[in-house]
Amino acid sequence: ANRSEEHLRILLENPPINVTQYGSSNVHLEEDKNGENLNIIPAVVGPNPTSEIGDKQLICNICDGSFGEEDIFIHHVCKPFKCSLCKKSYVHKSGITKHLYIHSNEKQFKCSVCDKSFTRKSVLTEHLYVHSNEKQFKCSVCDKSFTQKSVLSKHLYFHSNEKPFKCSVCSKSFALKANLKTHLRLHNNEKPFKCDFCNKSFSRKSNLNTHSRLHSNEKPFKCSLCDKSFARKFILSDHLYVHSNEKPFKCSLCNKSFNQKPNLNRHVRLHYNEKPFNCHVCNKSFARKSDLAKHLLIHRKQMNTNM
Repeated sequence: ANRSEEHLRILLENPPINVTQYGSSNVHLEEDKNGENLNIIPAVVGPNPTSEIGDKQLICNICDGSFGEEDIFIHHVCKPFKCSLCKKSYVHKSGITKHLYIHSNEKQFKCSVCDKSFTRKSVLTEHLYVHSNEKQFKCSVCDKSFTQKSVLSKHLYFHSNEKPFKCSVCSKSFALKANLKTHLRLHNNEKPFKCDFCNKSFSRKSNLNTHSRLHSNEKPFKCSLCDKSFARKFILSDHLYVHSNEKPFKCSLCNKSFNQKPNLNRHVRLHYNEKPFNCHVCNKSFARKSDLAKHLLIHRKQMNTNM
């Protein structure tokens, strides 16, 4: 006899025991004599005449499901805890119990450090690495490491160059579904992330977080070489060139180069005679914001003299 036939004979020799339902879900559970739920054993097939080896239909006595193929029947028997809301099934009761929290949106596992909560304890455990700054999930392709396994999984898509999620409006494609979802907001002009302090709204949560730092004056990106800190990561990156004496930002109109991109931008305005900073008191305009600030001091002194 092959392995599947031997497995079925074992099932047929064991009579089924009492079954209960889990809430409103049609989930198979066993009870012992004391009424305590146990993990189900594979003895779910009773002495139904149509359950003989070799018959076309194999019947499950718990759910009355019929199966024409042994492999499908065995899979059903070995994973009897089925979710009535989706197609997932589990070997143990604990598996379906954890899974059902996803549908109920109940998040009983709360983080003691922040206000986030989760449907699974394993996800909470992974989340706690964010607070500890421990990056135990390392990429096997490059030297990057991450605090969460899910973030590492997303990162690996960039190495594969696979972009299966395509925009139906334009020709762009993305490695992650979340990135496509964010991109579609640009087409629909959706800006669901609103600032609590002003009227601005954003298509991305990360942009809102960056903007909010302007109100709170929070500067989390600190320079390791001096005492300066910055609200945005790219400004810190530009600042680090000051310490290295590198000048990677080169002017395409002359031979000058600069250690920071804002300095290059200010320099280019001189070539084009651009003066975007206007005085609200008089008609003068300036190429640099610092020059406008100096100019405004003149008006302030005049006002103090006239008082």
